[in-house]
Amino acid sequence: MNSIINNIRKELRGSSDEHTRSTGKRFFKEEVKMYGVKNADATRITKQYDKKILVMEKKEVFALCEDLWRSGYMEESFIACHWAYIIHDKYGPDDFKVFGRWVNEYVSNWASCDTLCNHAVGSLIEMYPEHLKDLEEWTKSANRWTRRAAAVSLIIPAKQGKFLEEIFRIADALLFDKEDLVQKGYGWMLKAASQAHQDEVFEYVMNNRDKMPRTALRYAIEKMPAPLRERAMVRD
Repeated sequence: MNSIINNIRKELRGSSDEHTRSTGKRFFKEEVKMYGVKNADATRITKQYDKKILVMEKKEVFALCEDLWRSGYMEESFIACHWAYIIHDKYGPDDFKVFGRWVNEYVSNWASCDTLCNHAVGSLIEMYPEHLKDLEEWTKSANRWTRRAAAVSLIIPAKQGKFLEEIFRIADALLFDKEDLVQKGYGWMLKAASQAHQDEVFEYVMNNRDKMPRTALRYAIEKMPAPLRERAMVRD
C-alpha cells in the first residue's frame, strides 16, 4: 500500500507548478497546503489506481485515505474523498463515525469539506438514513467545517427530493450561524431542495427571510423564478 501512496506523491510533485498553486490559493480565505496540480492532471493520476482500489478490502482503502488526509495537501484530500466514494457499495453504518472523524480532524477548507460530504457522506446517509439524526448533531459542533458538512452532505439527496423535513431542521439549527461559509452551505442545501420542493422551500424562506443572513437567503433562492426571488428579497 505504501508504494501506491509514494507513487502518487511523486506524480503530484512532478505535475505541480507555481502558477497553479498561487492561483488556486486565491479561492480560499484560510491558508491552504497545495502542490499546485491542475484538476485534469490530478484526476488522471488518481484514476489510474482505481482498479487496484476497487479490489481492496474497505479497511485497506480507508487506511490509504487516512494517510492521504494526514498529509494536509488539498490534492491528496481529493484523492482520499474519491477513493472513499468509489467503494460506497461496501459501506456499513459504522462508517459514519469514520467520516465524521475525518471532517473533524482533517478538513480545513470548503473544497475538501464539499468533496467528501457531497459524495461519500451523502451516499452513506442515503444508504443508512438513521444517521440523519447524527448529521443534525453536527450542527452543534464548534468546528465550522463540521457545521457546513451537516448541510452539504444532503446536497445530492436534496436534489432528488429526499429528506425535506431533516433539511429544514438543519437549516433551522444553522439559521443564525455567524460563519459565511456555513451560511453558504445551508443556503446551497435549500437551493438544492428547491429543485424538487420549490413551494415548500419558498415558504420556508419567506417565513425566515427577516432572520436569515442575506448570504444564505441569496443562495437558497438562486434557482427560483425571478418573481419569487424578488418577493423573497423584499424586507418587511
